[in-house]
Amino acid sequence: MLKLVGSDGERFYSWELAPGQYTLGRHNQADFCVPDKTVSRKHASLKIPAEGDAFALTDLGSHNGTTHNGQRVEGTVEVKAGDRLTFGHVDFKVVAPGTDNGPKSSPTISHRPAADLEKSVVLSIDEALSRLPTKMAGLPDIMNAVSEMARMIVHSEPKNVMLQRSLELVAKVVPGERLAALIKSADGEDVEIAAAILPQGKDLGDFNLSTTLVNDILTNKNAILIEDTQRDQRYAQQHSVILSGMKSAMAVPLFDEGEVHGILYVDTTNPVHRYNDDYLRLVATFGNIIASRLQNYALLDEREERRIMEAEMDRAASIQSFLLPHSSPDVPGYQISAFHEASRQVAGDLYDLRLLPDGRLVFMVADVSGKGMGAALLMSDILAAFRVQYHDDNFDLRRAVELVSRELCAHSAPGDFATLFVGVLDPVSHQIRYVNAGHPYPMLVHADGKMEELESSGTMIGAFEHLTWDVCEATFAPDDVLFVFTDGVTEAEKGEEQYADLRMVPKVIELRTLPAEEITQRLVDDVMEFADDASGSDDITMLVLKREI
Repeated sequence: MLKLVGSDGERFYSWELAPGQYTLGRHNQADFCVPDKTVSRKHASLKIPAEGDAFALTDLGSHNGTTHNGQRVEGTVEVKAGDRLTFGHVDFKVVAPGTDNGPKSSPTISHRPAADLEKSVVLSIDEALSRLPTKMAGLPDIMNAVSEMARMIVHSEPKNVMLQRSLELVAKVVPGERLAALIKSADGEDVEIAAAILPQGKDLGDFNLSTTLVNDILTNKNAILIEDTQRDQRYAQQHSVILSGMKSAMAVPLFDEGEVHGILYVDTTNPVHRYNDDYLRLVATFGNIIASRLQNYALLDEREERRIMEAEMDRAASIQSFLLPHSSPDVPGYQISAFHEASRQVAGDLYDLRLLPDGRLVFMVADVSGKGMGAALLMSDILAAFRVQYHDDNFDLRRAVELVSRELCAHSAPGDFATLFVGVLDPVSHQIRYVNAGHPYPMLVHADGKMEELESSGTMIGAFEHLTWDVCEATFAPDDVLFVFTDGVTEAEKGEEQYADLRMVPKVIELRTLPAEEITQRLVDDVMEFADDASGSDDITMLVLKREI
């Protein structure tokens, strides 16, 4: 049976997914209630079939969304064991069948004759986590210790504090001189002591575990009882097992949801305290509870890392927004309007508007290769490289493009390039001088509805060394409209269909008589309506220049 486990930082959730139809949400009537403010009242539904190792997950129009393995859920997706889900900001994991560590049928406990005590006992983790014998489960001290440890799952305290407190609870009901919680190392090949209780006068330097013991637990997930270290042939010759004089020891995996997080170890030098199967199962139970808390820490660490990354991305998006123009320059006789929307937190599209010292207007739209933070960094580099040249009284369009392309090619990785349309408008002569570096052809729509495309005058910038571009010219007549855009407009999708030139071109011609700002807004509305307001797969940038009569 699949299991859904997760944490919101305050609570730990663990639900068995029996066959049926369930709702998950913030509402207290939801089958799976997650009272986190980022979760919608009715957030998602889960349909669990009677057979099979997968189930159907449907987002119910939640405000903050549902993700499946990092991808936003739109509609219904199939979820399998090992998948990760996020509802709002709350992370969950789907646990594979066979890793449920709940109560199981209790196998017969063997009461062996004294002669058999020379041998160690090795139990699989499933057997070790079977029900405690009634004679132990009914003891008040044991139940109090188990209950107190279970309550630690929801406590917010440092990991080392939790582990030390756990050992103190174990020590109340399991006689022993040395107890230790060892956490798996970063490479997963060894363990490191995270908390310990040692006899007076001893330090951690005296503590070494057998490599054989560690490997057996980490690899095979076995719980091991060494009833007499001096007679057990597997360990008697290994001086690393323990200090001289150790008589009996137990080591169990810190095991939860199919994963071993480390080892819980107890030993004694007192021959009266020779351990048996019952003690091994008790320690395994404690180890399972500790592992559940460690799993919670891991989920919280993941969540914190994601929050840090989201905060960094938010900061990057804020910086990027300030790089783009916040208003359009005042150019006599012209209306200017721009729109920019990123498909992610940061964008690879850019546009710029700047008056040169002589009164000419530089306007630019570009689309950087790739997506995400890398594209955003390239975008800022390109903007900065052009802007330092705007202050030149003799700003030369061809030279500016060549310098930026040369720098981009020299100081970026292969495959980093950008398509670019950059023009210089003289508001007195109404002439545009422009370079189209592999960019989608802008539309110059005349007052009579005829349209011409400002075609490419060279390849994209940053792709190759020693490139050059032709500088082309066009003239603005009264009521002419220039529409510059990125391919996020034409490639906006609805299912398998794209917005495309066949829809865009007639729409721009139809809107040509409107003010520039209204043209932009109507086009944005049309693209969004076409795509059903779905988040685009690419950034969208539009720039409209219109000459007044």
